[in-house]
Amino acid sequence: MSIQPSGSFPPAPSRRGDDGSLASPLGRAASLMVAFLALLWVIELINAATGRGLVRAGGVRPRDFGSLVDIVTSPFLHGNIEHLAGNALPLFSLGFIAAVPNIRKFLWMTVIVIVVGGFGVWLFSPENTISVGASGVVFGYFGYLLLRGFVDRRPVDVVVSIGIALAYAYPMWNSIGFGVANISWQGHICGLVAGMLAAVALRQKRPKPATTDTLPGLPAAE
Repeated sequence: MSIQPSGSFPPAPSRRGDDGSLASPLGRAASLMVAFLALLWVIELINAATGRGLVRAGGVRPRDFGSLVDIVTSPFLHGNIEHLAGNALPLFSLGFIAAVPNIRKFLWMTVIVIVVGGFGVWLFSPENTISVGASGVVFGYFGYLLLRGFVDRRPVDVVVSIGIALAYAYPMWNSIGFGVANISWQGHICGLVAGMLAAVALRQKRPKPATTDTLPGLPAAE
């Protein structure tokens, strides 16, 4: 029989979440996206209860300088429950995949997608329209995931980029909505471009190769 020495304790659980807890990268990403979707549904319930008053107050009005602030609010608003329900699954799945490696980078990417994509909507959408919805963010996540592996040059992320292209390219193309009433194809295209720009802007910096001038033990060049 072994006796545990006095004053010793069992090892503390790993902070990396190896036990499958929410502290794991998968758990953090899933929790973040669940919280995001829950927020969207709460806002949608308030929006419905106020007769879509939030849409009128927070939707993007093209080339109206007073509506520039609505670039930030419009992705959280939807025209109806069906609109939000249609965005919910791709928003969760693409956002989850994008968030797993690095939550902080994911949040910065989301900010870039919302601001750059929303400014594109403000600049290019037709007159006398109000644009709302998270579909531009969905397209932004899609564009980001398409390029992330190639700009970071990480084999695992390259495989993810190829898988995203194979799984989502056709349905995303069909949902752009060129010429379809009440669908902002401008928002979808601008979101896609914003996501690609975010992948480049947030690319992982690779260390510079060492030169003979910097290797230890070698004389500096004269």
